[in-house]
Amino acid sequence: MGLPAGHVTAVPGLSRSAQLKALGNGVVPQQAVAALRFLAPAALPA
Repeated sequence: MGLPAGHVTAVPGLSRSAQLKALGNGVVPQQAVAALRFLAPAALPA
């Protein structure tokens, strides 16, 4: 997912639901980069 192994999952005592909450929208960093690369040129004046 673009994050180092164990970024959230290696935290002792953190439940699965707490892990997902901690990640929030950060679970798709590569998708965000791809979207910006696709959309940014369209936003620039010609």
